[in-house]
Amino acid sequence: MSQLPQRIWSDEDWERIQRGYASRGMDEKWNVFAEDEVVFLHRSWTGHGVFAATFAPMDDGGWRITRAAVERDPKRYRSTDDEYDCVMLELVISGIVLGEPAHDLRSKLVELTQRKSGSDDAPAAAIQHSALGLRSDS
Repeated sequence: MSQLPQRIWSDEDWERIQRGYASRGMDEKWNVFAEDEVVFLHRSWTGHGVFAATFAPMDDGGWRITRAAVERDPKRYRSTDDEYDCVMLELVISGIVLGEPAHDLRSKLVELTQRKSGSDDAPAAAIQHSALGLRSDS
């Protein structure tokens, strides 16, 4: 990926990220798991891998994504927008895995989707649900 999230996740966040997230219902769209320092994000219904993000510890504490790959086969993942992919990667980790409200990321996702479609009348909730899905309470 040419653009990476700039967020630094705390050590506590990293521990939770490493535990991953498994979808438990029809409205959940992501399964996330980690192997060593690589976090894999797969679509829950198809099992297709969409993102692989490598995390590294920061000298001052916390963890940052230092490299990531995104699926570019349009049969598996339709996005070809680097900015959208950067937002989506961070949003799945923040909003789904960590359960954060992530309002700014959600707004950015809606903005990018509306811009790409050329229409700003699509409901924000529909856009978010289509791309992100829901998160069950842990």
